[in-house]
Amino acid sequence: MNPPEENGCFVEARGLVRAYRVGPATVQALDGIDLQVGRGEFLVVLGVSGSGKSTLLHLLGGLDTPTAGDVRVDGRKLSTLGAYQRALYRRTTVGFIFQAYYLVPSLTAEENVALALTFQGTFGAQRSRLAAEAIGRVGLQHRAAHRPSQLSGGEQQRVAIARAIVHRPPLLLADEPTGNLDRATAFEVVSLLDKIHRELGTTVVMVTHDEELVRPVADRLIYLRDGRLTGQPRAAP
Repeated sequence: MNPPEENGCFVEARGLVRAYRVGPATVQALDGIDLQVGRGEFLVVLGVSGSGKSTLLHLLGGLDTPTAGDVRVDGRKLSTLGAYQRALYRRTTVGFIFQAYYLVPSLTAEENVALALTFQGTFGAQRSRLAAEAIGRVGLQHRAAHRPSQLSGGEQQRVAIARAIVHRPPLLLADEPTGNLDRATAFEVVSLLDKIHRELGTTVVMVTHDEELVRPVADRLIYLRDGRLTGQPRAAP
Protein backbone atom coordinates (compact mmCIF):
# COMPACT_ATOMS: atom_id res chain seq x y z
CA MET A 1 0.00 0.00 0.00
CA ASN A 2 1.09 3.54 -0.66
CA PRO A 3 0.57 5.93 2.28
CA PRO A 4 -0.85 9.12 0.78
CA GLU A 5 1.24 11.34 3.04
CA GLU A 6 4.40 10.12 1.28
CA ASN A 7 3.26 10.94 -2.25
CA GLY A 8 1.27 14.18 -2.02
CA CYS A 9 -2.25 15.05 -3.11
CA PHE A 10 -3.22 13.88 -6.60
CA VAL A 11 -7.01 14.38 -6.65
CA GLU A 12 -8.79 17.16 -4.79
CA ALA A 13 -12.44 18.17 -4.63
CA ARG A 14 -13.48 21.43 -2.96
CA GLY A 15 -17.04 22.33 -2.06
CA LEU A 16 -18.36 19.89 -4.65
CA VAL A 17 -22.10 20.15 -5.26
CA ARG A 18 -24.18 18.36 -7.89
CA ALA A 19 -27.89 19.05 -8.08
CA TYR A 20 -30.42 17.73 -10.59
CA ARG A 21 -33.87 18.96 -11.52
CA VAL A 22 -36.50 16.22 -11.29
CA GLY A 23 -39.74 17.83 -12.36
CA PRO A 24 -40.41 20.76 -10.01
CA ALA A 25 -38.00 19.39 -7.37
CA THR A 26 -34.24 19.72 -7.01
CA VAL A 27 -32.30 16.61 -5.98
CA GLN A 28 -28.96 17.24 -4.28
CA ALA A 29 -26.79 14.26 -5.23
CA LEU A 30 -23.66 15.80 -3.65
CA ASP A 31 -23.78 18.47 -0.99
CA GLY A 32 -20.47 20.24 -0.40
CA ILE A 33 -17.87 17.47 -0.80
CA ASP A 34 -14.28 18.18 0.27
CA LEU A 35 -11.93 15.34 -0.62
CA GLN A 36 -8.24 14.73 -1.10
CA VAL A 37 -6.74 11.56 -2.59
CA GLY A 38 -3.02 10.93 -2.26
CA ARG A 39 -0.93 9.99 -5.28
CA GLY A 40 -0.82 6.20 -5.41
CA GLU A 41 -3.57 5.79 -2.81
CA PHE A 42 -6.29 3.11 -2.96
CA LEU A 43 -9.34 4.98 -1.69
CA VAL A 44 -12.72 3.31 -1.26
CA VAL A 45 -15.96 5.30 -1.02
CA LEU A 46 -18.71 3.30 0.68
CA GLY A 47 -22.39 4.03 0.49
CA VAL A 48 -25.79 2.59 -0.27
CA SER A 49 -27.50 2.94 -3.62
CA GLY A 50 -28.50 6.55 -4.24
CA SER A 51 -25.94 8.02 -1.84
CA GLY A 52 -24.10 9.87 -4.63
CA LYS A 53 -21.17 7.50 -5.20
CA SER A 54 -21.44 7.28 -8.98
CA THR A 55 -22.04 11.01 -9.25
CA LEU A 56 -18.78 11.63 -7.39
CA LEU A 57 -16.84 9.35 -9.73
CA HIS A 58 -18.37 10.98 -12.80
CA LEU A 59 -17.21 14.38 -11.57
CA LEU A 60 -13.69 13.15 -10.77
CA GLY A 61 -13.48 11.53 -14.18
CA GLY A 62 -14.70 14.52 -16.15
CA LEU A 63 -17.84 12.75 -17.34
CA ASP A 64 -20.00 15.39 -15.65
CA THR A 65 -19.59 18.93 -14.35
CA PRO A 66 -20.45 20.13 -10.83
CA THR A 67 -23.20 22.57 -9.97
CA ALA A 68 -20.72 24.26 -7.61
CA GLY A 69 -17.18 23.65 -6.40
CA ASP A 70 -14.29 22.27 -8.38
CA VAL A 71 -12.13 19.22 -8.99
CA ARG A 72 -8.36 19.30 -9.44
CA VAL A 73 -6.39 16.33 -10.70
CA ASP A 74 -2.61 16.56 -10.63
CA GLY A 75 -2.97 20.31 -10.22
CA ARG A 76 -5.35 20.77 -13.16
CA LYS A 77 -8.72 22.35 -12.48
CA LEU A 78 -11.21 20.39 -14.58
CA SER A 79 -13.69 23.26 -14.84
CA THR A 80 -11.14 25.27 -16.84
CA LEU A 81 -10.79 22.59 -19.51
CA GLY A 82 -12.56 23.00 -22.84
CA ALA A 83 -14.42 20.13 -24.49
CA TYR A 84 -11.35 18.85 -26.35
CA GLN A 85 -9.09 19.16 -23.30
CA ARG A 86 -11.66 17.36 -21.16
CA ALA A 87 -11.86 14.51 -23.67
CA LEU A 88 -8.06 14.35 -23.74
CA TYR A 89 -8.01 14.23 -19.94
CA ARG A 90 -10.41 11.27 -19.97
CA ARG A 91 -8.38 9.46 -22.64
CA THR A 92 -4.94 9.94 -21.10
CA THR A 93 -5.31 10.42 -17.34
CA VAL A 94 -8.29 8.27 -16.34
CA GLY A 95 -9.24 4.63 -16.67
CA PHE A 96 -12.90 3.77 -16.02
CA ILE A 97 -14.31 0.46 -14.76
CA PHE A 98 -18.07 0.07 -14.41
CA GLN A 99 -20.47 -2.53 -13.04
CA ALA A 100 -21.48 -3.36 -16.63
CA TYR A 101 -18.63 -4.54 -18.82
CA TYR A 102 -19.48 -2.61 -22.00
CA LEU A 103 -17.54 -4.98 -24.26
CA VAL A 104 -18.13 -5.11 -28.02
CA PRO A 105 -19.74 -8.54 -28.61
CA SER A 106 -18.21 -9.09 -32.05
CA LEU A 107 -14.63 -8.48 -30.92
CA THR A 108 -12.29 -10.82 -29.08
CA ALA A 109 -11.01 -9.99 -25.61
CA GLU A 110 -7.74 -8.66 -26.98
CA GLU A 111 -9.51 -6.71 -29.72
CA ASN A 112 -11.74 -5.05 -27.13
CA VAL A 113 -8.66 -3.91 -25.27
CA ALA A 114 -6.92 -2.80 -28.45
CA LEU A 115 -9.98 -0.75 -29.42
CA ALA A 116 -9.33 1.55 -26.47
CA LEU A 117 -5.87 2.26 -27.88
CA THR A 118 -7.38 3.26 -31.21
CA PHE A 119 -9.04 6.17 -29.43
CA GLN A 120 -5.62 7.03 -28.03
CA GLY A 121 -4.19 7.22 -31.53
CA THR A 122 -2.06 4.08 -31.07
CA PHE A 123 -1.96 1.67 -33.99
CA GLY A 124 -0.02 -1.20 -35.54
CA ALA A 125 2.52 -3.29 -33.68
CA GLN A 126 2.56 -1.02 -30.65
CA ARG A 127 -1.20 -1.35 -30.21
CA SER A 128 -0.97 -5.15 -30.45
CA ARG A 129 1.90 -5.27 -27.97
CA LEU A 130 0.20 -3.04 -25.39
CA ALA A 131 -3.13 -4.90 -25.69
CA ALA A 132 -1.42 -8.27 -25.24
CA GLU A 133 0.50 -6.90 -22.25
CA ALA A 134 -2.70 -5.65 -20.59
CA ILE A 135 -4.49 -8.95 -21.23
CA GLY A 136 -1.55 -10.75 -19.66
CA ARG A 137 -1.56 -8.45 -16.65
CA VAL A 138 -5.14 -9.51 -15.81
CA GLY A 139 -4.28 -13.19 -16.36
CA LEU A 140 -6.31 -13.79 -19.52
CA GLN A 141 -3.66 -14.46 -22.15
CA HIS A 142 -5.17 -17.93 -22.66
CA ARG A 143 -8.58 -16.34 -23.39
CA ALA A 144 -7.37 -13.46 -25.56
CA ALA A 145 -9.00 -14.82 -28.74
CA HIS A 146 -12.40 -15.46 -27.13
CA ARG A 147 -15.42 -13.21 -27.58
CA PRO A 148 -17.41 -11.88 -24.59
CA SER A 149 -20.15 -14.50 -25.01
CA GLN A 150 -17.50 -17.18 -24.49
CA LEU A 151 -16.25 -15.64 -21.24
CA SER A 152 -17.60 -15.80 -17.70
CA GLY A 153 -18.72 -12.63 -15.93
CA GLY A 154 -15.46 -12.46 -13.99
CA GLU A 155 -13.44 -12.90 -17.18
CA GLN A 156 -15.43 -10.17 -18.92
CA GLN A 157 -14.72 -7.80 -16.03
CA ARG A 158 -11.02 -8.68 -16.28
CA VAL A 159 -11.14 -7.69 -19.94
CA ALA A 160 -12.82 -4.43 -18.94
CA ILE A 161 -10.04 -3.83 -16.40
CA ALA A 162 -7.38 -4.54 -19.04
CA ARG A 163 -9.09 -2.04 -21.33
CA ALA A 164 -9.08 0.55 -18.52
CA ILE A 165 -5.35 0.19 -17.80
CA VAL A 166 -3.97 -0.46 -21.29
CA HIS A 167 -2.87 3.18 -21.65
CA ARG A 168 -1.35 3.19 -18.13
CA PRO A 169 -3.59 5.94 -16.69
CA PRO A 170 -2.40 7.42 -13.39
CA LEU A 171 -6.00 7.48 -12.09
CA LEU A 172 -8.33 4.47 -12.07
CA LEU A 173 -12.01 4.99 -11.20
CA ALA A 174 -14.04 1.88 -10.41
CA ASP A 175 -17.82 2.14 -10.04
CA GLU A 176 -19.21 -0.96 -8.26
CA PRO A 177 -16.94 -3.20 -10.40
CA THR A 178 -18.05 -6.35 -8.56
CA GLY A 179 -21.78 -5.65 -8.63
CA ASN A 180 -22.57 -8.35 -11.21
CA LEU A 181 -20.23 -11.01 -9.81
CA ASP A 182 -20.55 -13.86 -7.34
CA ARG A 183 -18.74 -13.55 -4.02
CA ALA A 184 -15.63 -15.55 -4.86
CA THR A 185 -15.16 -13.81 -8.21
CA ALA A 186 -15.74 -10.42 -6.58
CA PHE A 187 -12.83 -11.03 -4.20
CA GLU A 188 -10.65 -12.07 -7.15
CA VAL A 189 -11.45 -8.86 -9.02
CA VAL A 190 -10.72 -6.67 -5.98
CA SER A 191 -7.42 -8.52 -5.46
CA LEU A 192 -6.58 -7.85 -9.10
CA LEU A 193 -7.27 -4.13 -8.68
CA ASP A 194 -5.02 -4.12 -5.63
CA LYS A 195 -2.28 -5.89 -7.61
CA ILE A 196 -2.51 -3.30 -10.40
CA HIS A 197 -2.49 -0.49 -7.83
CA ARG A 198 0.69 -1.82 -6.22
CA GLU A 199 2.55 -2.81 -9.38
CA LEU A 200 1.80 0.28 -11.45
CA GLY A 201 1.51 2.85 -8.65
CA THR A 202 -1.96 3.75 -9.90
CA THR A 203 -4.20 6.00 -7.83
CA VAL A 204 -7.48 4.09 -7.40
CA VAL A 205 -10.85 5.45 -6.31
CA MET A 206 -13.42 2.69 -6.01
CA VAL A 207 -17.04 3.04 -4.94
CA THR A 208 -19.00 0.15 -3.51
CA HIS A 209 -21.59 -0.75 -0.89
CA ASP A 210 -19.60 -3.78 0.30
CA GLU A 211 -17.18 -2.90 3.10
CA GLU A 212 -16.13 -6.48 3.84
CA LEU A 213 -14.98 -6.93 0.26
CA VAL A 214 -12.63 -3.95 0.14
CA ARG A 215 -11.38 -3.52 3.69
CA PRO A 216 -8.33 -5.82 3.18
CA VAL A 217 -7.00 -3.76 0.23
CA ALA A 218 -8.05 -0.16 0.90
CA ASP A 219 -5.56 2.41 2.13
CA ARG A 220 -8.52 4.43 3.38
CA LEU A 221 -12.30 4.02 3.66
CA ILE A 222 -14.73 6.92 3.62
CA TYR A 223 -18.51 6.92 3.72
CA LEU A 224 -20.97 8.82 1.57
CA ARG A 225 -24.43 9.36 3.03
CA ASP A 226 -27.04 11.63 1.49
CA GLY A 227 -24.41 13.43 -0.55
CA ARG A 228 -22.06 14.12 2.37
CA LEU A 229 -18.78 12.44 3.30
CA THR A 230 -17.96 11.01 6.69
CA GLY A 231 -14.89 9.13 7.85
CA GLN A 232 -11.54 10.47 6.61
CA PRO A 233 -12.28 12.76 3.67
CA ARG A 234 -8.71 14.10 3.58
CA ALA A 235 -5.49 12.27 2.88
CA ALA A 236 -3.01 12.54 5.72
CA PRO A 237 -0.88 15.71 5.46
